[in-house]
Amino acid sequence: MLSSPVKKLLLAVLLFVAAPFIYAQEKVEMADGLRSNGKIYVVVAVLAIIFIGLFIFLINIDRKVSRLEKENQKP
Repeated sequence: MLSSPVKKLLLAVLLFVAAPFIYAQEKVEMADGLRSNGKIYVVVAVLAIIFIGLFIFLINIDRKVSRLEKENQKP
């Protein structure tokens, strides 16, 4: 098997070689249409709301788990 540094080097070379092919896409007509109509801001706002909701949910779950861990540590 290959050692870890060799694996990392091969992965880095593969990513550098693949990068031009990944970004060699044509224009996306849907994004241009959304941008010209101003609807792209609605999409960005909805995504931001979803991510903020997930972040708040994770913080809430973390607080609950921390509280339960503290309760379980007491003899």
